[in-house]
Amino acid sequence: MPDDKIMALPQELLILGAAVKTGMIEALRQDTTATSLAAELNLNPRAVWMVLEALADLGYVTRQGETVILSEETRKMIFDPTAPNYVGYAFMHRYNMIRSWVQLPEVMASGQPASRDQDPENTRYFMEAMRHGAEKSAPAIADFLLADNDQGVRVLDIGGGPLIYGSAFRAHGAKVTVLDLPPVVHLMKAKAEKAGIAMLPGDFNLGLPPGPFDLVYLGSICHIFGETENRELFKRVSQELDPGGRIAIVDMVRGTNPFAAVFGVNMLVNTTNGGTWTLDQYTEWLVGAGFLDVKLNEVAGRQIVTAVYP
Repeated sequence: MPDDKIMALPQELLILGAAVKTGMIEALRQDTTATSLAAELNLNPRAVWMVLEALADLGYVTRQGETVILSEETRKMIFDPTAPNYVGYAFMHRYNMIRSWVQLPEVMASGQPASRDQDPENTRYFMEAMRHGAEKSAPAIADFLLADNDQGVRVLDIGGGPLIYGSAFRAHGAKVTVLDLPPVVHLMKAKAEKAGIAMLPGDFNLGLPPGPFDLVYLGSICHIFGETENRELFKRVSQELDPGGRIAIVDMVRGTNPFAAVFGVNMLVNTTNGGTWTLDQYTEWLVGAGFLDVKLNEVAGRQIVTAVYP
């Protein structure tokens, strides 16, 4: 609803994000000074001092005379996975989203996604954001999808690089294969092996690992692409399922989720032809790929479209 709260700038996130991008947060894990930071990171001394002052007032940094260091709460939030307030660098994905969204007028004129920096760390930021967002819902979704199945269900998790859903499926005794892009697999393969998850590099638009599988899981995949790609993906999925196998699609369904249209703009800004799709569209695409019994459920605040390959 229209509200004057939209006037509030996310200043804290922008300050913290800039401190990460410039290397300040990593450098502040050790005692240092504003002068030393500026010299070490080749930054403007006045700018470093002002940002440090803001970080201190916001509680991210503690000061003792000229010496500065990350506060204990910040260390826990970013670097301690055992801490209750741990988020890692998940917030940096939102920071990157803001940098894309401010280009919306240019995107509307060109129809092309916003330009993005090629920082290789962006893959890690994205993975941490997906992990953070999925941790609460993954066990409930795995319960919903695998509750009536015996041990050893064969699951293909497409784009499941953060391994949150794959790990939840493994907890049910499933045999899990995760397909994701090579940079993601490089980042996560050691963790996958430790969890007993097979992880394969590849592009699901070009092909899928050979089945058969009992369940193919698409978590936050379909909004990245348009109708043509989703139709083709569903056909590929059907070819790798055992008869009676299922597809499960977790995404925002336009027309049933009040945030789906807004998220669609995020896909406008960040993809060539992605968006959010209606249940009628999902049903048409799935039936066209040979699926039956299309259903929409809500589990742990997430929407799940399921269908059966007869």
